Amino acid sequence: MIDVRDGTLEAAAKFWGGALGLPVVDPDEGGRGRYAVFGPAPGGLHAEVQRVDHPPRVHLDIKADDVEAEVRRLEALGARRIEHVRARLWVMEAPSGQRFCVVPMREGARRAMPSTWP
Repeated sequence: MIDVRDGTLEAAAKFWGGALGLPVVDPDEGGRGRYAVFGPAPGGLHAEVQRVDHPPRVHLDIKADDVEAEVRRLEALGARRIEHVRARLWVMEAPSGQRFCVVPMREGARRAMPSTWP
């Protein structure tokens, strides 16, 4: 996720799409002016621009089919919970201070061979 606070979502998507060499496939996902989605990135990564109210940053989202189980796994590795957002995702912080989110996988996005952890 690439956060943007100032300027327009459209301008940010145009810049980051050009910088990363990715097409903008949905300039306003959900029609609320919050997310612009790029086409597939190398290595199967998913990239979006997100409008935020806090200082902008680049952060990772970890997608999981069981968000709570993934949060517990990451806590066992040393991460800590910061905020539960809209009862669907967790903002977390790595032991080294970087923030990231654990989000539910989108419907239809489930992989044939998901990662499993002991």
